[in-house]
Amino acid sequence: MAEQNNGAVGADQAQFSIQKIYVKDVSFEVPSAPQIFSEPGQPQLELNLNQKVGRVADGMFEVVLGVTLTCKLGEKPIYLAEVRNRLNNQYDGGAGFDDRTLDMMLGTYCPNVLFPYARQFLGELVAQGGFPPFYLQPINFEALYAEGLRQRAQVAAVGGGELRQ
Repeated sequence: MAEQNNGAVGADQAQFSIQKIYVKDVSFEVPSAPQIFSEPGQPQLELNLNQKVGRVADGMFEVVLGVTLTCKLGEKPIYLAEVRNRLNNQYDGGAGFDDRTLDMMLGTYCPNVLFPYARQFLGELVAQGGFPPFYLQPINFEALYAEGLRQRAQVAAVGGGELRQ
């Protein structure tokens, strides 16, 4: 007789659930307005992405995805747009949820969930600031996570010295 699976998770399986997604911090500055709107030239964009993970309580973490977009005309700043989205999640660390899996979930799954919110918010900030629309290209968080693991392993192999970038 075959067992029927109604989608319920067995008692021996760990569960990972998102509790809340929210914007914690937003900033948009146009320091040279209104003169900057009439200046000719090709603007340059610089994107800075950062991620932080913190333990809120036992079995609960907060993941922060920060995206900063700086637009300049030569050395003159045109605008600075910054968004920090946060995700609170909870997991039941019962059987089957090891530290490596948790680290991977926090380092890849969570930023992938947060990214569309940050991209939309950033695009709206830029457009509402009176500038051409900005579309943030997809980011491969799995590759970034793998590179972070490689760098951590390299640091550990040389005796735990500080990683310099």
